Amino acid sequence: MVGLDIGTSGVRALAVNKAGDVVADSSAEYAILAPRPGWSEQHPEDWWKAVSTVLREVATATDGQVVAIGLAGQMHGSVFLDARDRVIRPALLWNDQRTDRQCRQITETIGRDKLVAITGNPALTGFQAPKVLWLRDEEPAHFKQVAHLLLPKDYIRLQLSHEYATDASDASGTLLLDLRQRGWSQEILNALEIPEQWLPAVYESSMTAGALDPHAAAELGLPAGIPISAGAGDNAAAAVGIGVVEDGLISSSIGSSGVLFANMTKIQPDPSGRLHAFCHAVPGGYHLLGVTLAAGASLRWWRSVLNSEGGYGALSELAATAPPGAEGLIFLPYLTGERTPHLDPFARGAFFGLTSRHGPAHLTRALMEGVVFSLADSLAVMVELGLSIKQIRVIGGGGRSPLWRQIQADVFGIPVYRTVVDEGPAYGAALLAGVSAGLFSSVDEACSVVRLRPEVTEPDERRTQLYKAYFELYRSLYPLTSSVMAGLSHLALDDGLLPPKMDRP
Repeated sequence: MVGLDIGTSGVRALAVNKAGDVVADSSAEYAILAPRPGWSEQHPEDWWKAVSTVLREVATATDGQVVAIGLAGQMHGSVFLDARDRVIRPALLWNDQRTDRQCRQITETIGRDKLVAITGNPALTGFQAPKVLWLRDEEPAHFKQVAHLLLPKDYIRLQLSHEYATDASDASGTLLLDLRQRGWSQEILNALEIPEQWLPAVYESSMTAGALDPHAAAELGLPAGIPISAGAGDNAAAAVGIGVVEDGLISSSIGSSGVLFANMTKIQPDPSGRLHAFCHAVPGGYHLLGVTLAAGASLRWWRSVLNSEGGYGALSELAATAPPGAEGLIFLPYLTGERTPHLDPFARGAFFGLTSRHGPAHLTRALMEGVVFSLADSLAVMVELGLSIKQIRVIGGGGRSPLWRQIQADVFGIPVYRTVVDEGPAYGAALLAGVSAGLFSSVDEACSVVRLRPEVTEPDERRTQLYKAYFELYRSLYPLTSSVMAGLSHLALDDGLLPPKMDRP
């Protein structure tokens, strides 16, 4: 089973056998374009070149013994194609911020409460629907050429199989899907004047949604006709890969962004829109999602500020020399705005409580604690909505770091677990491919190959109580400073302050 993850910085392919062992692995990078401040784009053709490379390498490593392909990928991106399937312009990515005006327009047209009731989410700049309206408003010549609208992983499916298809988990991040019906919302499409014929068919993640085309198969060194599963958005695929497919299980991922993922058998959106509600890769299932935009990215920024030549392990060792709470120091990780529970592109990062006693160790520890506080902020909303939490599984860089694991256990006040295999969305995509090919009878059976490590990181009661006090202060800072953050953001963009030749947003 081969799982493909079309990520933001690159693509990864994993070959996995029925026992759940990874037998081959390949990855390739591609560029992110930022032609103007707040814009984030990529060339879909670059995804396909990278996918072709990694699939050929995996095919060689496995002697072509591949029985199915599963797809996962970055959510929300917009690939605009003409009637001959040619890319009209670079794809607009999930972290593109240009559509604030279109988000307001969508909210005014449909109504915030109705939008959340139908799609599970308010209008956010990252989602696909406002990108379509942006193209209509700002690039009308391109808009007139549109015949098909695809998500990133589904563009790759088109190249592999010539099929226009998506899955419910990825489609629920477009702001165009009726979450309860798990199909396109005719009411929203009509209100926004988006033709339904532009959109692909929607499948459950483990269903077959295409077969490998003979021409692509010959190019890649794989058997023609092997099934391609519908796949999933990256977070849902990663959850399958660590077995978060039943109620009471939550995953906490600290990568570039931070993600708190809670499985739900029944749909339960947050009426206030503070958390995302999406379809799960489990047929008929759902999940709540909390997202911190700059989690591991905050540590990467801090490493560059310190001009540290050591790796992230060295920063973790430095942070461990400072006491919990960093002697009264709190970090707000809003370096690129914030997603949940504060839907605020103008939020800004800050160290609060600085004194002359604080040095690099204190600031590094406060930063790592602040990232976990931001995830705990979403966890508090989940608890408020009545979710019962019996286990947290940690993945990503935050799962591999012993200090970050301990901080999570202490802040959450819950033991944290790791899986034996932590390979991200590509691993979950491979398991979904196994269901599509009939190697497993269900997603639950596929997840039976997921095993937990014997070691468990238990919370320390004394530190948990200390962090509760810090967390309450952390939560108070955003409402107290949000107007200042917005003022600073607008001042930074003021034309009178920008150098004469700098591009204006």
